[in-house]
Amino acid sequence: MGNRVWLILGLCLLLIPQGCSSQKQLIEGEEETVVTERLQYYLYFPEDYEEDDKKRFPLLLFLHGGGESGDSLAVLKKNGPPKMLDEGKQFPFMVLAPQNPHKKQWWNVRAVIQLLDTITTHHRVDPKRIYLSGLSRGGSAAWELAVQYPDRFAALAVVCGMAPVPYASWINKDLPIWVFHGTEDRSIPFSESDTMVAALRQMGYDVTFTAYEGVGHNSWEQAYQTEALYDWMMEQKLD
Repeated sequence: MGNRVWLILGLCLLLIPQGCSSQKQLIEGEEETVVTERLQYYLYFPEDYEEDDKKRFPLLLFLHGGGESGDSLAVLKKNGPPKMLDEGKQFPFMVLAPQNPHKKQWWNVRAVIQLLDTITTHHRVDPKRIYLSGLSRGGSAAWELAVQYPDRFAALAVVCGMAPVPYASWINKDLPIWVFHGTEDRSIPFSESDTMVAALRQMGYDVTFTAYEGVGHNSWEQAYQTEALYDWMMEQKLD
């Protein structure tokens, strides 16, 4: 029995210094990090852009879905405004459509904002009329941008995106919002938009919600063909 007691005491004595040394390993540090992102993009100019070199134009920032991610810029023409432009559609505003280079990563929204800053600096963009839209994974990123940069955009249109409901109150309450979603979406459930819209409306936000009955994840096919959407965007302007 006595040997067992001494053994336990010995083990305790061995453990005490280890506990002290682990506490001494807690140090303070500081590191300046730099994260870079290579973003390819399409940039569309309206037909009358060159007619008046003093006129500033609205700009639509469009964020694609996960299926268009990667390093082949041409795949952006599969859906949304890039597809419409490729088919000959004319818009009264500029369109900036970057590509997420990562097939299985979320959008780097800070990099997107840096790109937007560069475009607005070097071209005649009206900073009070920048519109934001995205579909699927890009719709999720659009919500995130609206949360993190609440005073940057004049209008927000989200198509079947996951919504950060806990952060809904961070969005600018003066931001006009239009949400689209298919009720039979199995990739990003309809409830994502439904719950977010309900929360925003309860807090007094101006939200239009278009629910496509019986439509799955490809609700963008109808959403971006809605001419009223672009008329609505052109009516919006930051104070």
